[in-house]
Amino acid sequence: MLNIYDAESMEKYSSAVTLSDMEIFIFPELMYPLVLANIMSPVIWSWKNEKWFAKQDKLNEYRKILRVKQYIMDHYDFNLDLDTWGLTNKNIEKSRFKDFVDDDTLSKSNALFGYEGDKYYFDMDIRKHFGLEKYDSDVIPYWKTETPEAMKNFYRKEGYHKGAGECVSFSTLYYASLFIMAGVPTERIMMVATPLHSQNFVDVHDGLLTNNRRLVTKNMWFNGTVLSYKAKRALVNEHITFVCNSKGYIHRIYSEATLPPDDFFDFKERLQDFLITDVTYEILANFLREYNQRQQCFQFETERFGKTMYIPAEDVYRYEHSSPYQIGTNTQTKLLDSIEEDEFYSNSLEGRISLKAMEAFFQDNDIHIKAIEEDPSIITDQLSCICSKAPLIVPDLLEFCKTKPLLPSYEGKIYVEQTEDLTLRGLNSREEIITYLSSLKETSETVSLAFMAYRLIEGDNWYPFIKAVLERNPVSLDQFSTLPLEQVAEILDGFSVESIYSENRLAQPDEVANFKTGDGLEKALLLWNVARQQDKEKPIKLHIKGAQVHLVVAEHHYTFPTIKQVKLPENFHQTLKELGLA
Repeated sequence: MLNIYDAESMEKYSSAVTLSDMEIFIFPELMYPLVLANIMSPVIWSWKNEKWFAKQDKLNEYRKILRVKQYIMDHYDFNLDLDTWGLTNKNIEKSRFKDFVDDDTLSKSNALFGYEGDKYYFDMDIRKHFGLEKYDSDVIPYWKTETPEAMKNFYRKEGYHKGAGECVSFSTLYYASLFIMAGVPTERIMMVATPLHSQNFVDVHDGLLTNNRRLVTKNMWFNGTVLSYKAKRALVNEHITFVCNSKGYIHRIYSEATLPPDDFFDFKERLQDFLITDVTYEILANFLREYNQRQQCFQFETERFGKTMYIPAEDVYRYEHSSPYQIGTNTQTKLLDSIEEDEFYSNSLEGRISLKAMEAFFQDNDIHIKAIEEDPSIITDQLSCICSKAPLIVPDLLEFCKTKPLLPSYEGKIYVEQTEDLTLRGLNSREEIITYLSSLKETSETVSLAFMAYRLIEGDNWYPFIKAVLERNPVSLDQFSTLPLEQVAEILDGFSVESIYSENRLAQPDEVANFKTGDGLEKALLLWNVARQQDKEKPIKLHIKGAQVHLVVAEHHYTFPTIKQVKLPENFHQTLKELGLA
């Protein structure tokens, strides 16, 4: 629970406000609280009033999930812009977390501190990939996980026309929306975080993966398209840092785990089943689509005017790009028929294997992936006498058909049982859920952190919230720190007066700066951040009196109207001094 005089507690609770990728890496126990905050938010519950979901109750579970997916696709963009939440410095972040993780572990586990992935990212300049090459090598972005409110309000930001968010934001949005809108139990969703990505595994049918805005089915995982290849990169190439859901979490670097071992092993088995397939002709065709350098070993044959004609495999795959027909399916013949005759050869092409013969082979034989692993000759015998590169195909085919997820290990972990039930079983409305969680707020740290991420700022929660206001809002400083405070106040007066957060919940300064809207109290907090940046010695006092909020900076008074009915703790400013925040 929050102890404002304990540095670790203040870091954790203030991190529940800013929720940067670095903070969630250090504090994996923040991830499910963010999901709970999303579930408490009115944003997703408001989707129930949308026409798109009018017949949602009449659909089966899978169709409900697809409706949620399409709504997210239509209303949100993926955003990883460096300027959205500003920049910080490696040394600042290392100093913050030096008591939690050592530099060597950090550099091996976090993309911003040296990690470059096991395969795909090994030869890749990570900083150039993310647009950081123009900055000093110590500069890193504040990639903050957006709340549903922040995601929804991106349309207010210049250059955006609808909502937006980064990968962790989408994973938590999906988690909450699948529970609220599709009725998927919280324990059947598992969040999977790697150093460069975050997604969910949903235990439905053969399994589903959420991937930013999209969903990936098992069939899509193995279809060999560019889109699926991009979706696969994280699980194919990276160690999984942690997994978590409503039952708990397990983290690669921490010795304690709160996810029950049985739940972890059940998830591990389901994920492994999702990531493996037996070999059929369709899978071979999909493999060649992704591993296109292997296409040169194959040819297609078809009948034209009573004659057998031949065409290089790569030529057919090229035609497939602009065709509704697909190789390896029942539309393959239509694809071949759509190709002009002068592309074909009258004689079989030397050194190329007939895919028609391979199709017949797979029709006559059930080829299990385990059998190929034990005896590669099952495949190589069909290929090697024709194509000299055939021995190279089988290792690639095995890699395509079987992804081995690099999960954390339970070996050596200490299981710490969670006493409270946070699966939300039997709770069917936002009001019921908030009432239930409120009853646990004083006894469950997970729930206490959830209300922090929910931005319900009251009592001692004010102190980590103010810590976040004054230490982790660089965008508002970039926009306003060189201007006189009077001019900043005037600009803020010109912003919309609407808070992006309903009720008495509060935005951070950079949310106000990005979306150019905020309640008077939120504008006063932004001004406080700027004033403190300009002169840390000036005394600053915040007062809330009825419908007005007053920020007093030295002898200058700045007043804003507010509809937030919140109270500051007693001895607020004295406590801030004791905490080094004033």
